[in-house]
Amino acid sequence: MKKIESFTVDHLRLKLGVYVSRVDHIGAETVTTFDLRMKLPNKERLDNGAIHTLEHLIATYVRNDEEFASRILYFGPMGCLTGMYLLVHGAYTSEEILPLIQRAFAFAAAYEGNIPGVSAIECGNYELHNLEGAKREAAAYLEVLNHAGPENLNYPV
Repeated sequence: MKKIESFTVDHLRLKLGVYVSRVDHIGAETVTTFDLRMKLPNKERLDNGAIHTLEHLIATYVRNDEEFASRILYFGPMGCLTGMYLLVHGAYTSEEILPLIQRAFAFAAAYEGNIPGVSAIECGNYELHNLEGAKREAAAYLEVLNHAGPENLNYPV
């Protein structure tokens, strides 16, 4: 079997940041997948409750963002628990999507109140949430985003 693109990234050299993971062309449409790397691979990982809460908060935020709401296709966690994936309709660079990610993580870092979509009716594991952990992780990632340089926006070669 052919190796998928995400397995060709050198995870030993990967830094925290926002990366274009892939650009797919489906007919006349383009979809950009972003790798939002929040933890160093093979060294750290997100807590299950915190990543689940971040998924609820950020997905809700980006799907309501004035500029991008109609272009958001998916937001969710990586299986390795080191970050999230964001799929956007259209061709975008890391630099172009960075302001949206900064707004979303600032929203999550400051969030107060009930977590969106947390009931047995709305969520398949509604008891697995950690708002305080999500806020800490969002604030830490926002700090990375606010000081991002080329090494945080382009995969290592």
